[in-house]
Amino acid sequence: MKTITFNELRRIKDSLPDGSMHRIADELNINVSTVRNFFGGENYSEGSSVGYHIEPGPDGGLVVLDDTTVLDKAMDILSEVNDSCVVN
Repeated sequence: MKTITFNELRRIKDSLPDGSMHRIADELNINVSTVRNFFGGENYSEGSSVGYHIEPGPDGGLVVLDDTTVLDKAMDILSEVNDSCVVN
């Protein structure tokens, strides 16, 4: 379990390169709408619930994540992007 602010979760999503939602879905073998739901989307007709709970509060409120697999994959992608931008 992990707690993060909703706005931080959205900042992570917004920092991902184009195509990341599909890449995460493909690598985790889940529907892309489920990945979008993880980052605040609400398409439950195609995607499923992602196991998080939002507590109202500052900075968009707190999000308690039951499973961090999607977040971990997103952070891996951001790490790859940052590593490729480092000048030796």
